[in-house]
Amino acid sequence: MPMDMEASSSFKEGAAEIVFFDLETTVPKRVGQRFRVLEFGAIVVCPMKLVELESFTTLIRPTDLSAVALRSSRPDGITRAAVATAPLFEEVADKIFSILNGRIWAGHNIRRFDCVRIKEAFAEIGRPAPIPVGMVDSLGVLTNKFGKRAGNMKMASLASYFQLGQQKHRSLDDVRMNLEVLKHCATVLFLESTLPSILQEKWKTSSTKTTRSRANGKLNCREESSRKSPPSSPGYQLRSVPYSREGLGIGKGKQHLNVLLKHSRLLLR
Repeated sequence: MPMDMEASSSFKEGAAEIVFFDLETTVPKRVGQRFRVLEFGAIVVCPMKLVELESFTTLIRPTDLSAVALRSSRPDGITRAAVATAPLFEEVADKIFSILNGRIWAGHNIRRFDCVRIKEAFAEIGRPAPIPVGMVDSLGVLTNKFGKRAGNMKMASLASYFQLGQQKHRSLDDVRMNLEVLKHCATVLFLESTLPSILQEKWKTSSTKTTRSRANGKLNCREESSRKSPPSSPGYQLRSVPYSREGLGIGKGKQHLNVLLKHSRLLLR
């Protein structure tokens, strides 16, 4: 089974809920600085119907407030004043643990980033981190299945491709957008699998990125060779993933997106 979609050997289909989660953090400005969690947001989703069952979000005050910028370049960005009265991570750790532990984890680029930050945050307060029963990283899954037709595969690019609005870079908004992006991608893939000689051929003979032409407002296809790269901050370093295949007891299973593809039929009725 591809690493971007994993399931533990004890997982039974339909037995676990999916939790889409996202973190907002500080960005290290120099080597040696750490990422500090500023916001956690999650939605629990029924894997059979892809509907939201539960949601939770909270701002988080880092122990060192000076690590948070006084101002944000984004309209809805998190500032020092916004987190000044927020709870510390240890004060919301029980809730975060309960919403993550024993569920399938899903998110965009969570394997490289969010999973690492969660483990670091729990280690800092001397507590064991939650453990998933499976993991779906939509960055890898969609890059493999959907291709680069949406550009660099960042969430903002995917949302723009499907005209879902602008990414807000706030945790709860982003996870809900992540789910909608997956639904849209699954529907497109289902349509292409239904009419492969017509729809799939289109992507073989044309480009893989669709952009809106500034000249006439029509959609045109052109070649796109960019790929997602890590942040350019000198303090950023890729970390090893704390939730390895061995740690999850990973076994062989179904190909990724099968569940989403199956239920995308409901969207077409």
